[in-house]
Amino acid sequence: MSEVDEMSFEDAIKELETVVGQLERGDVALDESIALYERGAALKARCETKLKEAEEKVAKITLGEGGAPQGTAPLDG
Repeated sequence: MSEVDEMSFEDAIKELETVVGQLERGDVALDESIALYERGAALKARCETKLKEAEEKVAKITLGEGGAPQGTAPLDG
């Protein structure tokens, strides 16, 4: 498992923003740009995975009589 695979969403998105900023400035050598791009792609994939995991955990609140919260039910996909 790589270091990126263990990152939290927040850490991965923060580093991804840094990588994008470096690439946008365009002041890095070609070899470094390629490495940054590859790192950015891995970070993007990690963020997408963490978002999907969060999406799958989302549940809708079920309401009982009188509108009081009763529990949760799986999100309709």
